[in-house]
Amino acid sequence: MGAVSSRLPAFPWDRLDPYKATAAAHPDGIVDLSVGTPVDPVPALIQRALTDAADSPGYPTVWGTVALRDALTGWAERRLGARGLTHANVLPIVGSKELVAWLPTQLGLTAGDKVAYPRLAYPTYEVGARLAGAEPVVYDDPWELDPAGVRLLWLNSPSNPTGRVLTVDELRRAVAWAREHGVLVFSDECYLELGWEADPVSVLHPDVCGGSYEGIVAVHSLSKRSNLAGYRAAFLAGDAAVLGELLQIRKHGGMMVAAPVQAATVAALGDSAHVAEQRERYARRREALRAALERAGFRIEHSEASLYLWATRDEPCWDTVADLSKRGILVAPGDFYGVAGERFVRVAFTATDERVEAAVRRLSA
Repeated sequence: MGAVSSRLPAFPWDRLDPYKATAAAHPDGIVDLSVGTPVDPVPALIQRALTDAADSPGYPTVWGTVALRDALTGWAERRLGARGLTHANVLPIVGSKELVAWLPTQLGLTAGDKVAYPRLAYPTYEVGARLAGAEPVVYDDPWELDPAGVRLLWLNSPSNPTGRVLTVDELRRAVAWAREHGVLVFSDECYLELGWEADPVSVLHPDVCGGSYEGIVAVHSLSKRSNLAGYRAAFLAGDAAVLGELLQIRKHGGMMVAAPVQAATVAALGDSAHVAEQRERYARRREALRAALERAGFRIEHSEASLYLWATRDEPCWDTVADLSKRGILVAPGDFYGVAGERFVRVAFTATDERVEAAVRRLSA
């Protein structure tokens, strides 16, 4: 029974428990900046769409409703600049983490195959490779990889954890390299609408892909831009052949987005006002935390997009975690995201305004 779990690394967040207990003991309570989970209300129009569809006694389809597919293609064309998308170019998924973890398995990867992802990265890329029995491989620049055995290349822009944004030239070079070597590209773009000092570009933009979606798929989520982490609403867009194969597999697995969530997704993608409002909240919190961290002796690297500040005091990350926990502030150690992060911490600015203000006071003390 333990054969599969034995392939996986220890679940990293469990290691934070002692520091969370220390932070929680602060007289004014914990300020949890470790996990980037939304805390602001789900926009009212999305809640209405969900409740209006609550009487859904039948099974939803894995491919989603026609209205949902229209919403996905329409949004990708408007927001990403993708051209000529049809329903065959989109596929709803049950949250993006599920897709990341199970994609190598669904693609049929196995021992001898390699899954490549950034040296500093979301841990689930590695987990997905190991679940399939494939070999995880990290890179600094994808076009410098040895292509032998590489079947799947993950791009991540804006990056979790660093907030780094890949330029159009970098994206185009990565796609060209992958196509030259027959490597499938999946681009995790879940933070694309949260650019601060850069304007993130999708791998589906014609300046990157040349107007062809062959060999490329973009991953998008409504968790961050619409406060829908609890809804598990996400989708894929790109190569119709790849998505068609995944659709057949996911039909057999019953991997369907709940019907009320499909309706909520349509509402969310059809409205940009709530996205702008949420961006303004995050911008205020980001500015306040960044200034407080810098006054407290931290250096912020990258962080031009996403919901995090990639911060360092040039000391081991767990020393930083321990010190901040004594001030009632919990952050994520950088080594959760790879050895290269061992002197950094990831600071989320998804806490409430009141908790962010508390963190600023404590950092200034």
